[in-house]
Amino acid sequence: MLHRVSLPLAFVLFLVASTQAEIKPEVILEGLKCPSGVAVQPETGTVFVAETAASQVIRVVDGKAEVVVKDFPADEYGKGPVYQIGPLGLAFLDKNRLVVGDGSLKDGEEVIRIFDVPENGKEALAADAGQKTNPLAAEGDIPGEGNFYGVAIDAGEIYTTANGDDKKGWVARVTVDKEKVGKLERFIATKESVNVDAPAAIAISPRREVVVGQMGEINDQKDSLLTFYDQKSKSLLLSLPAEVFDLVGLAFSPKTGRLYAVDYSWADPKQGGLYRLDAVRRDGKQVVKATKLLDLDQPTALAFNNEGELFITLFGNGDGKDESKTPATGKLLKIGEGL
Repeated sequence: MLHRVSLPLAFVLFLVASTQAEIKPEVILEGLKCPSGVAVQPETGTVFVAETAASQVIRVVDGKAEVVVKDFPADEYGKGPVYQIGPLGLAFLDKNRLVVGDGSLKDGEEVIRIFDVPENGKEALAADAGQKTNPLAAEGDIPGEGNFYGVAIDAGEIYTTANGDDKKGWVARVTVDKEKVGKLERFIATKESVNVDAPAAIAISPRREVVVGQMGEINDQKDSLLTFYDQKSKSLLLSLPAEVFDLVGLAFSPKTGRLYAVDYSWADPKQGGLYRLDAVRRDGKQVVKATKLLDLDQPTALAFNNEGELFITLFGNGDGKDESKTPATGKLLKIGEGL
């Protein structure tokens, strides 16, 4: 049941969708091994990518990939196909500190890792070189969790989606005070709130709500939800159908405040894409209008830079284990200003 509260401001501002010019993405990197996360470094604008099947984090330097953090452990995810996974979600605490959501260990062992990134051209860090949180502890009959797919930052608070448990589907939180990393704890049991599986996407709205995309079942139904939570009370402010298949990434444009999303569409990757999510009224009720802006094959994450350019990772069809049979086809795209 929806709480009767005012609609989040960043969502209210765009009740009427405007016409978008034709979008022509530029391929920045290709041949990546299942990229799953993307973040833009503050002040420098450098783009970082979690290349999960390669067990590393890279950045774009002069149009080429440079390894920043390497040698993450490797876990496996999926059933036919099975993918190797390592680092997942990315976000920056500040200019120098990169937060990495872990997918490289077994559920109950995975952590959030924080790295002081080296300057361009310097030797890559080992995955164990950074600070790390505790794993999420078991809670009663609920085991510890992992697969920290999405990461979002607000004023020293790190929020992450945890996909290791289908019973409650958690958002977890940890506070970082200067150099001290606090305890990683369960924050919101999202499935209990909305009765839909798999929190994946996460962002902080301009009004500082925690915005979560519930992916739903991996089938051909558009059952994803767009949800808003209050940071202090943890209460659900708003939950609406997102009109997409599998919502895995969210980002607010720094120029317009508009909300954008990527849909992975597990059951039929050809249906995936980039969407703008607008608030409209339909039959007197508040709903989400999902406007598809671009067809994309298996998009996994998106992030804006300060100029309003948008970067999107595409998972691709091979993890690169045997390049002769399944060459890695993951990509990093850039869309110019204007969103």
